[in-house]
Amino acid sequence: MLTEYQEQLRARYRSAPLAAPPAPWLPPRPVIVGGLQGVGFGVHPDTGEDLVMVVSMDGFGLLEASTGERIARDREPDPEVSTPCGPDLACPGIGVLAGTRVRIAGLFGGGLHSTTEDGWMVDVVAPDWPHHRVILSADGGLNRGDHGTTWWHLGNDERSGELRAAGFSPSGRTLVIATASDVTLIVRPEAGP
Repeated sequence: MLTEYQEQLRARYRSAPLAAPPAPWLPPRPVIVGGLQGVGFGVHPDTGEDLVMVVSMDGFGLLEASTGERIARDREPDPEVSTPCGPDLACPGIGVLAGTRVRIAGLFGGGLHSTTEDGWMVDVVAPDWPHHRVILSADGGLNRGDHGTTWWHLGNDERSGELRAAGFSPSGRTLVIATASDVTLIVRPEAGP
């Protein structure tokens, strides 16, 4: 049985409509990825830009976070070192990340950053378990203000399949929401101090 506070919190999340992220975040960019198992972040060695490594039933993909463009693909990764990304939950990088290991969060465990250095926070809530909602907040995760002012309901897994991971890149410039069928990239031009 839920307490009165828990019921109020549940009702608050249930009633919050999907919303666009606030400035300085840019509109979400969805990328279809069937059979997605997990995601992780890397940094482009030449530009310093965030890259997103995608692990799916069909192999590995590497995306530019700012555009969603696929810049590398490996349809047949070595199963000895890649499935399910090893005991350290990391996969061998591909493309410009070749020679590195990329930590992956998703179906087999792991996690992404839940906060940024300048105070943004992402939470995954389940007021209608087993369905999840992804909440972005600017108030340290308290979500006490009105929806759309200090917190925003950015995504859920009700239509696109089970949530695999949600979190920020180490730079804090990219927020990823990954489900079994897609990756949503939400970026901002600059991260704060």
